[in-house]
Amino acid sequence: MPRIPISKAEKERESLQQRLGLSTAEIGLTVRTTNCLEDRGIFTVEELLDCSREDLLSISNFGEKTLEEVFDSLASIGFCRPSRAK
Repeated sequence: MPRIPISKAEKERESLQQRLGLSTAEIGLTVRTTNCLEDRGIFTVEELLDCSREDLLSISNFGEKTLEEVFDSLASIGFCRPSRAK
């Protein structure tokens, strides 16, 4: 019986869906950062990507260092940080 090949685009779509569905705890954030996000109702990578820089910085106990941690963790799973305005 011949196998039906999965297209490269389909594999990439599945990979993206899997990464978007990861919990914030699964992407290497510290417990403190994960707790800050979860207190704000942010549980998945997809929800995290929907937040602006300002949204994240408005979270209690969430500063520039924590924001860098989030950007680094997102980069580690293939999501680039937003370009900075100059």
